[in-house]
Amino acid sequence: MPKSKDEFDTLYPYQLYEPEEILEEDLMYTVPEMSRVLQGLDPETELDAETEDRIVVWTVPWLMAHADELVINDPEGDEPGYFGLKSQSRPADEIPEDADE
Repeated sequence: MPKSKDEFDTLYPYQLYEPEEILEEDLMYTVPEMSRVLQGLDPETELDAETEDRIVVWTVPWLMAHADELVINDPEGDEPGYFGLKSQSRPADEIPEDADE
């Protein structure tokens, strides 16, 4: 249920990190790893399942907002997808026309 702004002691501007502010150019990250980095944590930090679920949910819209600045690998089998910064040192490959088949 919505709350009155008067119920909060502080209200901050909503800020999103730019991918290049938090991601290493030469690394690729899973969504859970990226979620941790967005929270200022090491990507390998152990979190309880509830906390991890919560920060992953916050990360998905960030990924969508920055899709033009990111690349993703082609996951194999049950492997997770890895995201990273687009870069001139390793540009994105063209997606084959039959990729969805």
